[in-house]
Amino acid sequence: MEAINANEPIDKIFIQRGLKSDLYRELETTIRKNQINASYVPIEKLNRLTKNNHQGVVANISPITFHELETLVENIIKNKKNPLFLLLDQLSDVRNFGAIIRTAECTGVDGIIIQKKGAAPVTADTIKTSAGAAFKVPIAKVDHIKDAVFYLQASGIQVISATEKTDNTIYDISFTAPSAIVMGAEDRGISPSVLKASDHMAKLPLLGEIESLNVSVACAVFLYEAVRQRFHS
Repeated sequence: MEAINANEPIDKIFIQRGLKSDLYRELETTIRKNQINASYVPIEKLNRLTKNNHQGVVANISPITFHELETLVENIIKNKKNPLFLLLDQLSDVRNFGAIIRTAECTGVDGIIIQKKGAAPVTADTIKTSAGAAFKVPIAKVDHIKDAVFYLQASGIQVISATEKTDNTIYDISFTAPSAIVMGAEDRGISPSVLKASDHMAKLPLLGEIESLNVSVACAVFLYEAVRQRFHS
């Protein structure tokens, strides 16, 4: 609770199932008030997370500082003519997250936007997989990805969702305008409300028998198509 009240960048809190004291109820209230991602887990999970006396609660504190969406977007638009953003709709795997951050840095992405709840945390594995790029690309957290979509659109940025639920491929879409690319969760893709709010939807042509690519690979293809188009514009 002291860490929350001190505004530490907490990614997720793990709470032992079955705790009922007044102190834990106070903690739950504090978590809800600050909209922090939390899970109720068996004590064995907490024992694996830490060798210390965890007292039924373990918090993951992020090694990076997150940005406010509005401030990030305003600063980028002010200083760059043709920005490129990346939205991750509840991506859950930390290694996929790290790989995406690495590619984002290599392709000049100006900011990554993730959801507070349900998103992969920034852990040591994330940092390692990103090859340190997590310290170089600004990352903002929002309550809902759909809200970020609306804010970006109001700021003059087109939103392009990566989904197989369209006839358009990435080669039918122009990425030369200020753009934000949305990538979905590994298991269920982009949420319907985000798809509906997007300006464009695009898919990758898959010529083999496998029906999908790993999300970090698909993200890399989308980002480098944006880079290719911008080189030739």
